[in-house]
Amino acid sequence: MLTGAELLVFVLQAGLSLAPSRSAMVSTAAAPVPTELAVRITSPLGRTGTPGSIRIVAQIQSAQDATLGPVRFYVDGQLLQTDSDGAPYVAEWVDENPFERREIAVSVSDAIGHEVRDRVVLEPYDLVEESQVTSVLVEAGVQDKNGRFLKNVPASSFTVLEDGVPQVLDLAQQETVGGTFALLVDSSGSMSRRLEFVQRTAGLLYDYLTPLDRVIVAPFTKSLRSLTGPTDDRKTVAEAIRAIGCSGGTAILDSLLELAHRFPESEGRRVVILITDGYDENSVSAIDEVIAAVKGARVTVYAVAIGGVAGVSLKGEKVLRRLAAETGGRVFLPSTEPQLELVHTALVEEVRNRYLLTYTPTNQNHDGQWRRITVQLPDPTYHIAARPGYFAPKAAPVRPTIEFTATDPQGAYLSISADDLEVVEDHVAQQVETFHEATQPVSIVLVLDASGSMRRRETDVMASARAFVAALRPEDKVGIMLFADDVTLVQDLTADRAASNQAIDSYKTGGGTAFYDAVSAALNRLERTEGRRVIVAMTDGRDENNPGTAPGSTHTLNDVKRQLKENGTTMFTIGLGTKVDAAPLKDLADLSGGRALLPQDVSELGNEFQRVVEDLRRRYVVGYTSTNGERNGQWRNVSITLKSAPQVTVRSAGGYSAPER
Repeated sequence: MLTGAELLVFVLQAGLSLAPSRSAMVSTAAAPVPTELAVRITSPLGRTGTPGSIRIVAQIQSAQDATLGPVRFYVDGQLLQTDSDGAPYVAEWVDENPFERREIAVSVSDAIGHEVRDRVVLEPYDLVEESQVTSVLVEAGVQDKNGRFLKNVPASSFTVLEDGVPQVLDLAQQETVGGTFALLVDSSGSMSRRLEFVQRTAGLLYDYLTPLDRVIVAPFTKSLRSLTGPTDDRKTVAEAIRAIGCSGGTAILDSLLELAHRFPESEGRRVVILITDGYDENSVSAIDEVIAAVKGARVTVYAVAIGGVAGVSLKGEKVLRRLAAETGGRVFLPSTEPQLELVHTALVEEVRNRYLLTYTPTNQNHDGQWRRITVQLPDPTYHIAARPGYFAPKAAPVRPTIEFTATDPQGAYLSISADDLEVVEDHVAQQVETFHEATQPVSIVLVLDASGSMRRRETDVMASARAFVAALRPEDKVGIMLFADDVTLVQDLTADRAASNQAIDSYKTGGGTAFYDAVSAALNRLERTEGRRVIVAMTDGRDENNPGTAPGSTHTLNDVKRQLKENGTTMFTIGLGTKVDAAPLKDLADLSGGRALLPQDVSELGNEFQRVVEDLRRRYVVGYTSTNGERNGQWRNVSITLKSAPQVTVRSAGGYSAPER
């Protein structure tokens, strides 16, 4: 259980942006660099968060008669590869850890020594992993009407309401817990006469902390100065306090806001002890913004208002009281040394004499809204100091990735860049964040029709299937599935080409055509597979039983369509001959972003398999953070077009299903 915090949402945020940064650098040769010579990295321009092989692509522009040297590819300043074979200029690179920053650079020079260079910075991918709001911790101090802390209050006496709704307590007990305590010390010029008093205050407060606690010393003027800590070393804290000097203006709210953003993640209590005279003449932050940030950081503010050169600011006192009240803390106003001793005692009692109350909220919505907490006891004369609420977790961003191909009107595959793309989700334009060629390994289930009508084509089917398997990359995995009256996975996914060929050799025909059952079985198998998933299904007829009087499958076309849409698998259908039922094959291919191929004769089968291989090698992946952050499991339509070439055909699945909560 995560103590001190309301949210069990674990966030690994190695970077704040998925968008790549880019700069072009040109060498400073004696003569100007010809404008015709230029290099631009066009892929990758961001990350998808998946480790694996990446194809780095560079476009070179030069004069027609220019003689170019080798194109050099670098990763983090280290030479990765050179390319001297002419366009396309590419290099293969394995992005083993997408959670680390990487810099890709490409350079090229001409015969007279002019060099141009381009670079792309791949910022670390931020992974958001979420769970339910499983526990809320409330720390409460209880005082009687005379201000004395009450101990041993029975757990059954406490009532906790969230937004007015009673909650069931999982735990209610008095406990001393460790925590992180930040001494936010005003070191502006207005505190110069009380510097020794301020240092003494900070030093004495540290004396009351326990070995379980960690301390941060944070002096501030118009902004935070150098921080010390978090540390549990007394000498380090003492030296940091002694080193505080007074000068300059004051920005209490700005400094508290900065500290809230920089507060380290830790279990236990999170406390800021603010020592100041309350004069804030330089802050630009609004108090509501600061309070929201402090609440979001789960920090309680205790303010010790010490009169500086002009005493304690009345306006500042009002601000301090609001900061403390809305975060569950208190304000102390000592004016003399003896009163300071009383402050120490009261503050320590306030910090230490707390009841820990935990509950599992009945409201589990991830809406990022403020939830108001009320703690009650039967005796209305008791004063209860507790945090007034917490912010519910926000749903993780929705970050789809869409795989697609782009072809011209003649069907030729096009080379494109991220700048060419327009992505629209449900009529709303999206900002492209990642773009690269789809080079990740593919898991392919090859589904072959082994019905009786294929008997005279056995030899050609086996030869074409072997050629298809041989043309795939070594890292791609293939499974072989045969269907007639029944469906059989004769070889599970493997990169062992000999095993795949042995499975193909078992191809024997006879029986009906349970095509939809075969597609469903292939989808079920791929559902357990990570990464890119593809079905290549070949048939020569329609779904029918052996006599040809009824369907051959228990699944219907609509069943398979629904499953395919939810599965995220790309499907290529090959309809062989003149009796094939072409319409459903086209529907399935179009629905998944694949292609339907309809050869008239078995002699064309090998060429169609090769077209599938080519399509797999000419695909792109685009990623973005959806403007619709709702996680409702609903289908979202996504269109991808090229800005300058609307006549280009883009094939994709046409959208994605939003994740559910």
